[in-house]
Amino acid sequence: MIYTLTLNTAIDMNIFTDPIAPEVVNRTHHTEYCPNGKGVNVALILNHFKKPAHVLGIFGGFTGRYIVEELHKKRIGVTPAWVEEPTRINIFINDGTHEYKLVNPGSYINDDCKQQIINTISQLNDARQLVISGSLPQGIESSFYAEIMTLCQMKKINVILDISHPVLRELLEFKPLLIKPNDEEVAEIFGLSVSNHQQAKAALAEMHALGAQNILLTLGARGMYFSNGSRCWFCTAPAIELVSSACAGDAALAAFLSIWLNRNDVESALALASATGADVASSAGLGKLNAIMTLLPHIKVEQL
Repeated sequence: MIYTLTLNTAIDMNIFTDPIAPEVVNRTHHTEYCPNGKGVNVALILNHFKKPAHVLGIFGGFTGRYIVEELHKKRIGVTPAWVEEPTRINIFINDGTHEYKLVNPGSYINDDCKQQIINTISQLNDARQLVISGSLPQGIESSFYAEIMTLCQMKKINVILDISHPVLRELLEFKPLLIKPNDEEVAEIFGLSVSNHQQAKAALAEMHALGAQNILLTLGARGMYFSNGSRCWFCTAPAIELVSSACAGDAALAAFLSIWLNRNDVESALALASATGADVASSAGLGKLNAIMTLLPHIKVEQL
């Protein structure tokens, strides 16, 4: 079973409107809501590809209940750790020309809630992989990642990391099964540029040397790389009209995992990841996921 862990869950509120003007009433065309939190997104996409996943995370108030209820509607298992303060709502505004992203910090998490997470992971008996995704909410220090990684090592649970915190560099000492940084995170956390194949291969090699077993490096519209330490692949991204970049990276990761974890077919996994991420980016939230097959023929994968 694949488990996902989201410490800072959210609801995404996608608003579509005409160009925004200050100090006047701006009326919207329509609004779409989507359960969010990077691990939640991964579970939703895995579920779409008929791969069972179970969500672990922190939820609070009426917004937290909404996310849990929406996951249950899709028959996705959830083990929530509850706090009183409502789960955050993130707002994405598309005015037809620009996308505006308003991301809230999230609820304050106390020690009791953190212990709920540790207890839950300690009791997992069927976990083969744990996908740890997203930001840290208020009240949780970066050392909590290491505490979870240590516990997973003891329980022989393979960890997949998709976090943007600078502590990612230190966490590579735990030799995670897979990490999924993007180009901005590689620059900010590792001080490396990935503007061409040569730079990307050098950056991937350095992250492998620090402990990463496998790396999925995403570049948005510029494509993505995958490296297992001995071989490296590059995958293009299809041309789309961007509606919202929210959730696209999470969708790409989940699509990749849906093939790679079972068949280790890197080329098929990369192509599906690129098509799924593009499908989501060309719609709101996690989209309809109905354009994947039409996007696949426009994607090329090559081994470098």
